[in-house]
Amino acid sequence: MKSEEIALEADLVIIGSGGAGLTAAVAAAEKGAGHIIVLEKRAGLGGNSARAWGIFAAESPAQKRSMIDCRRDDCFQIAMRYAHWSINPRLVRAFIDKSGDTIGWLEEKGLQFDCIPFYPNQIPTWHIPKGRGAKLIKVLTGECKKRGVELLSGTPAKKILTGSKGEVTGVLAASKEKEYKIITKSVIVASGGYAGNKKLLKKYSPNYRDNMPCVGIPHAGDGLAMATDVGAETEGLGIIQMGGPTTPDNVQLKLGTPPNTFRVRLMAFALEPNTIWINKKGERFIDESVGFHHYESSNAAVRQPDNVTYTLFDSKMLQRMTDEGLILGMGLPEGARGNRLHGLDGALRALVDKGLVKVSESLEDMAECIGADSAVLKETMAEYNAACDQGNDSIFVKDRKYLVPIRIAPYYAIKCHADFMNTIGGIKINEHMEVLGKEDNPIPGLYGAGVDVGGWQSDTYCAVLSGSAFGFAVNSGRIAGENSAGFVLAQ
Repeated sequence: MKSEEIALEADLVIIGSGGAGLTAAVAAAEKGAGHIIVLEKRAGLGGNSARAWGIFAAESPAQKRSMIDCRRDDCFQIAMRYAHWSINPRLVRAFIDKSGDTIGWLEEKGLQFDCIPFYPNQIPTWHIPKGRGAKLIKVLTGECKKRGVELLSGTPAKKILTGSKGEVTGVLAASKEKEYKIITKSVIVASGGYAGNKKLLKKYSPNYRDNMPCVGIPHAGDGLAMATDVGAETEGLGIIQMGGPTTPDNVQLKLGTPPNTFRVRLMAFALEPNTIWINKKGERFIDESVGFHHYESSNAAVRQPDNVTYTLFDSKMLQRMTDEGLILGMGLPEGARGNRLHGLDGALRALVDKGLVKVSESLEDMAECIGADSAVLKETMAEYNAACDQGNDSIFVKDRKYLVPIRIAPYYAIKCHADFMNTIGGIKINEHMEVLGKEDNPIPGLYGAGVDVGGWQSDTYCAVLSGSAFGFAVNSGRIAGENSAGFVLAQ
């Protein structure tokens, strides 16, 4: 049966309803854009932003209330040095300069923020809204409805239409029952990347592996395809937001004593800096304290054979974790901080049959469990324990406070890998979020936002400025919405 064909007109069409798309819709409506349509391929709104935690910002009202000195200039320098100036400085400047004001803008809409560090001893750029990303999406959705924005879920965009001069003239879209031809003056592409498109990942990303899990929503790259079809240039193709070593995202340990029990992700133990990390050959490959920035340590993890690593510790260290808690505690729930991790041994052993944890009474047995040569693993452990005894890691120069010998059986090994949250980059834009075509000239009426666009992040995600991805989604969306509204109103 042929779908019903519907003709619509709109000032602005936004492709994607994540943090970038919904923020763009609200910002454009506030700036006076008339009829705004948001097209969403999935049944629900929000994308990865609905699952996210915190937003980057500098010089925000929340920071100022907490007496946190976080200056935009300092954050700009950190971002550019971290990327070795391989990214677009004007785009990064626009994002950072907007970020503090955006927190105030969201607070005016009812959101409340906790500003805390993501890693220990870090400048607190991470602004977590009460209710996290899900609450932010709920607030933005409510603002859209209040302002008359039309939200069409289950209705993917199919094609961007352009005129004789390359200008945007419309969008084709379709749901299961209806086909839409929307005449519009402007389009914002914010469809969430291409993390689910293995063909593009294998073509552009040298770090991608077939066994590398995507822990975000597996978007297909529709926005990238539509933008390049109308002449958009590309930037940052192949960048993936890797993390690791890590464990399956949904594996949690139930710890504590009733009624004070809590769940801790297995990954929290895999990233502890006083453990030793080895590959399947039994070789150590990194200074384990780099796991404080697990986006950086993922670069080492993904280089190991078959993207497989093991975090190894002994019974003495397990007892210390049980009695004193974790050092880094990545993802540790607030209720668990400072508490004994009672039940850790049993919880780890319960994962042995699932292949996630190995427990052995000797290094020879452990080598057999992980498929390593026994002599190699024993040599690795002897070298590491000698470094711990001497307080000097002459190979990887690990901080001596994390050098703890591992020699008391039983031994525990957590099987790990590098995974990725999403892709970052693809569509080339400028600091106004205008999509660029040949010779870096803007395509009239076409804008981009969020992870669909490149030039704001290098090949290793900059978690030093925590919340950068979520923060860029919201701030680039806001800038794109404001500028697209200005473009429409000027026509």
